[in-house]
Amino acid sequence: MRIFILLLSIAMFIVSCKQKETASAVVSTADYFNYKDSVEAGGVKMIPITTPVGNFKVWTKRFGTNPKIKVLLLHGGPAMTHEYMECFETFFQREGFEFYEYDQLGSYYSDQPTDKSLWNIDRFVDEVEQVRKAINADKDNFYVLGNSWGGILAMEYALKYQKNLKGLLVANMMASAPEYVKYAEVLAKQMKPEVLAEVRAIEAKKDYANPRYTELLFPNYYAQHICRLPEWPDALNRSLKHVNSSVYTLMQGPSELGMSADARLAKWDIKNRLHEIATPTLMIGAKYDTMDPKAMEEQSKLVQKGSYLYCPNGSHLAMWDDQKVFMNGVIKFIKDVDSGKL
Repeated sequence: MRIFILLLSIAMFIVSCKQKETASAVVSTADYFNYKDSVEAGGVKMIPITTPVGNFKVWTKRFGTNPKIKVLLLHGGPAMTHEYMECFETFFQREGFEFYEYDQLGSYYSDQPTDKSLWNIDRFVDEVEQVRKAINADKDNFYVLGNSWGGILAMEYALKYQKNLKGLLVANMMASAPEYVKYAEVLAKQMKPEVLAEVRAIEAKKDYANPRYTELLFPNYYAQHICRLPEWPDALNRSLKHVNSSVYTLMQGPSELGMSADARLAKWDIKNRLHEIATPTLMIGAKYDTMDPKAMEEQSKLVQKGSYLYCPNGSHLAMWDDQKVFMNGVIKFIKDVDSGKL
């Protein structure tokens, strides 16, 4: 009888512990999804932005609540959308990160003013700083992750505001536009000679609206170096559909095959300033990327506290076509910075 009572007591104790564990998990989950001032919109918030030509609003969507880790995602383009970065939702929520999808000014879900003076790096950097303040992030918890043009923006932000940064992640973006253009020529020559000749003929006429231009580039360049998945994700297709082509063309040029000589970003080069960045930094390169992976590795050595992540099966959107390597590396870096290992 005494043994029975003892066993019953032990069983009740174990059940009690389990209930406490469950209660703790419920509290933790409740805290994570507590959006407070933006809960009615499911985390969506239009953030006011001040510019030299007026006040506008940019679209953001918050996921989670984590006072130690706040990640701001910077999409490419310029003037693509947050949509192609929706793949982070599964991975970052699983880790309990607080993170923000964000459409920069001029992009589909944000205001789209037409004043061309707005489309310059300094103004975008100032915008990111205003967004940082709006999400209450600071040097103890603020991480910026930029892909492509977003990588340019992330590096430029770090050069001006690294005092407000905990960690910097640059995915698939070289620190020199002229060097990027040279590498694009290397990749272009991998196309069949007759294909490249036809592409160059169209470009010489500036006939970029010609459907044939895309017909040539998609299978021979984009499918090889932008995203190598046999079927492009819906999120990426939506982002492409919603691109603000006027801003994109003004700053980058009409295609991803290098940059136009008259594009606003054509002479951009901060390679000789990377040594100024003291924030822990992850540079991400990929084997089939439009950006030279060797250049990405070199950049990781030029910043003061750099790490390098190589995606052996990835391209410009390695977050999609080498997803496991990409996401595991990104998550490890953020956790290492958070724990003080980096």
